[in-house]
Amino acid sequence: MRYMIILNVTTQPATPPPAELMEAIAKLGEEATKAGALLDTAGLAPSAQGARIELTGGKLSVTDGPFAEAKELISYALYQVRSKEEAIEWTSRFLKIHRDHWEGWEGQADLLRVFGPEDFAPSA
Repeated sequence: MRYMIILNVTTQPATPPPAELMEAIAKLGEEATKAGALLDTAGLAPSAQGARIELTGGKLSVTDGPFAEAKELISYALYQVRSKEEAIEWTSRFLKIHRDHWEGWEGQADLLRVFGPEDFAPSA
């Protein structure tokens, strides 16, 4: 099963991310990659650099960012795991690293299952 994890920041300290945090993130990423669980990860630019394309009532509209949400999406990760619980474990470890290395940082991670061809197989 594949899971997309999207990280949102709710409280951003005024200080830049500490070197220890970045080292711990790199170490966890290396561990997840060696385990065959981590497929891809990257940071996301602020929503001010993006746009929202919406279809409503048959009409398309485009709205430039930033978006009004209280949380800012800051990164994503794509995992290939055996279970939802395993995806939760990797994600929890990532958030604990932030807790342990960057005082005052708060956020949340949304874990979403990515459909694969097996989810749309014809019924027997």
